[in-house]
Amino acid sequence: QVQLVESGGGSVQSGDSLTLSCAFSGGTSTSYNIGWFRQAPGKEREFVSLINWDGGSTLTYSADSVKGRFTISRDNAKNTVYLQMDSLKPEDTAVYYCAARQAWGVVLVPRLYDYWGQGTQVTVSS
Repeated sequence: QVQLVESGGGSVQSGDSLTLSCAFSGGTSTSYNIGWFRQAPGKEREFVSLINWDGGSTLTYSADSVKGRFTISRDNAKNTVYLQMDSLKPEDTAVYYCAARQAWGVVLVPRLYDYWGQGTQVTVSS
């Protein structure tokens, strides 16, 4: 059974940085592609960033709202994907989730991901 566990959330000030981690277990992490999503109170879950890895090729893609501020990366040896978040804004406040799917591609729709973590809260105050 594939399991994803997020960590690294917290409460910060506007302009600060946080790094979220998504630890993968129960499968071969190199066979899965990981996406980060977030959900603010009263809003739908939205795509943030994704990373695909296929042997020697890596594909990353991020939402326009976080481009230039958030960086996604993965450490296959540690079965972990990271989301480095810089220049945080109050509008980044949400529960952040990582999700996994096996197929390669830029997939922004949450329902197309097969496995989900429990989420980690990020709160940015002005």
